[in-house]
Amino acid sequence: MLTQSQALEYLIQLLAFALVLFTSIPVHEVSHGLVAYWLGDPTAKNAGRLTLNPFKHFDLFGTIALFLVHVGWAKPVPIDPRYFKKPKRDIVLVSLAGPLSNFILAFFAMIGYKICFYAYAVMPGSMVLYVLRTVFYSAVLINITLMIFNLLPIPPNDGFKILGVFLPQRTYFTLLKYERYGMIIIVVLLLVGALQGPLSWLQSVIANLLIHLTGFVEIVLRILFKL
Repeated sequence: MLTQSQALEYLIQLLAFALVLFTSIPVHEVSHGLVAYWLGDPTAKNAGRLTLNPFKHFDLFGTIALFLVHVGWAKPVPIDPRYFKKPKRDIVLVSLAGPLSNFILAFFAMIGYKICFYAYAVMPGSMVLYVLRTVFYSAVLINITLMIFNLLPIPPNDGFKILGVFLPQRTYFTLLKYERYGMIIIVVLLLVGALQGPLSWLQSVIANLLIHLTGFVEIVLRILFKL
């Protein structure tokens, strides 16, 4: 049975997880739609998907998968490549926008986490700092996971759309027929642990990259806090 402190810690982690999901997933989807709109495609805008309202983007089964295997998906933002002046290039740019937004969110979350980490060392026991540190930590992990997951070259992921630009058209459309089974395949692979090793390795690589890219934070904080 959980102690009171353990229950509180679990509740904070759960709320942090939910808060990050309800912000990161909409940002990811809106990024796709915005880049498409900038490139001449108003489809996402006309469908009301250029909004940070999470309920406009969440997919029921994707949300359930998030809680079961900690990886899920949202409703894809509608894109019409016929509006693009250079379809192959623009599809790649639109597809990259989502994962890139997650990387940017993870970058700033890492900065926030480091600030809270050092501040907590100076003011131990601060509940506000503890909660913020938990939120930022969750934001780093979840956004890294979303970025990596969406770059997997399996339909309907962004990685498949990027790969499709370089595939023969016949091969691309043949694979696209199995798009509805893509997420099922991914969930099964996750449940049996087939993707655990590669995903964990990639998460570690990206996390270490972010730690190095935000190295300036430690320098500034050590000067400020005289650590």
